[in-house]
Amino acid sequence: MNAHTPSEELRAWIGRHLDPLEDAEAADGVAGRSDFDLNPEQFPPTAEPLTPASVLVGLVEREAGLSVILTRRADTLRRHTGQVALPGGRRDPGETAWQTALREAHEEIGLEPGFVSLVGLSTPYRTGTGYLITPVVGFVRSGFTLVPNPDEVAEIFETPFGFLMDPKNYQQQERTLPTGETRRFYAMTHENQYIWGATAGMLRALYDRLYGAAVA
Repeated sequence: MNAHTPSEELRAWIGRHLDPLEDAEAADGVAGRSDFDLNPEQFPPTAEPLTPASVLVGLVEREAGLSVILTRRADTLRRHTGQVALPGGRRDPGETAWQTALREAHEEIGLEPGFVSLVGLSTPYRTGTGYLITPVVGFVRSGFTLVPNPDEVAEIFETPFGFLMDPKNYQQQERTLPTGETRRFYAMTHENQYIWGATAGMLRALYDRLYGAAVA
């Protein structure tokens, strides 16, 4: 299945590979992937409470195929300054994963929820900074207008879904943390946008769900 498959067939195919939206609460506290996958020796030895969060994997239907909405975080933020990210953030009390993803996308980039048709949940992802992120996948119909929130977002752009779903584009890189530890991570570059860390890890996990194993 590829990005040029007719929309309804593609939506159904992707949905069959994802967890249903209503299964989100059952998955709370369980990370299927993490920043420690490439660094198992650094996994915390004791359990620690994780902060629930969600991101939106917004699949935009373009004439050339699907693309994914990504942002570059504002340079004024205290954490992950200037990094490429999926729209999203911390979950508020009482919210579902998908409600958080839609709210954060609206707050960060002005995406109206009415333009998004949700299809399911990808693999929960644990970050080294203590977040448990649920990626929420949805199709974004044309006609929307995006406006970045300057307090959070420096730039909004789209990257072809086919590029992000090609395992040959993922490299394993490493850098030294302030603690002196060496952290390995997935990374890729498209049109001068450097996508790495948790964002690349979540997209790689989505690739594994869609293409890593045969699903009817």
